[in-house]
Amino acid sequence: LPGSRMKNMGLVEEDNPDGDIYNFWLTAVANGDEIKKLRIQTEKEASKKANFPGFRKGQIPPYAQPKMTMFAIQEAVIKTCEASLEAYGLQSLQGSQGEVNVNEDMQEVCKGYKLGNDIPFTATYKGKFDAAVQAASEEGNDTAAMEDVVVDVEAVAE
Repeated sequence: LPGSRMKNMGLVEEDNPDGDIYNFWLTAVANGDEIKKLRIQTEKEASKKANFPGFRKGQIPPYAQPKMTMFAIQEAVIKTCEASLEAYGLQSLQGSQGEVNVNEDMQEVCKGYKLGNDIPFTATYKGKFDAAVQAASEEGNDTAAMEDVVVDVEAVAE
């Protein structure tokens, strides 16, 4: 994932029978072209399905435009986070444990956003290392897994 960094912030204090769960800090960029594509797709779907009072069918009122942009940005950020899990050999957690917290205020990001621009963001989430990717990288067979490495904050500090 170009332009991204993942840091392992250490073990979560909870004991888990599924394995060790870690806190991760992600710095990445949501692709502006992806946001633009999602925005156009959302606009097409809204014009087909939505029926806003006071507007002809297929017309999207001005007050709904920023909400569609916000939706497209949020979807692009989520897709970037999902891609980072795969790129860094991590597994997401199910349910509320797998929640992603984006540190930027998305309302503020949307106010100054121009369609097509990339959006840098930081996020934190809990995850665990994918055993299959770890085994392949230890054997030395998977060179792609070795290119994107999760930085262990505790090891760097020592």
